[in-house]
Amino acid sequence: MKKKATTITAEELDRRFDSGGDISEFLDWDKAERPGLVQRRVNLDLPTWMINTLDLEAKRVGVTRQSVMKLWLAERIKAEQGGSR
Repeated sequence: MKKKATTITAEELDRRFDSGGDISEFLDWDKAERPGLVQRRVNLDLPTWMINTLDLEAKRVGVTRQSVMKLWLAERIKAEQGGSR
């Protein structure tokens, strides 16, 4: 996508965004990034009882085991950091 010729100040962009206005015409989606959200694979050995517990919870809420693990880890990390993230 080519960069749009239309530009506005950062303050105006913030105002439009905060008021719920459409700011998409000012963004270059081809260069958009999500810092800190790049996926990396890890291996984790767990006892069977933990896997069974994760599977029960995943089934109860209708998501995958991996989703439950990510959510629980994120909640714990946030709690350990004092909710600062």
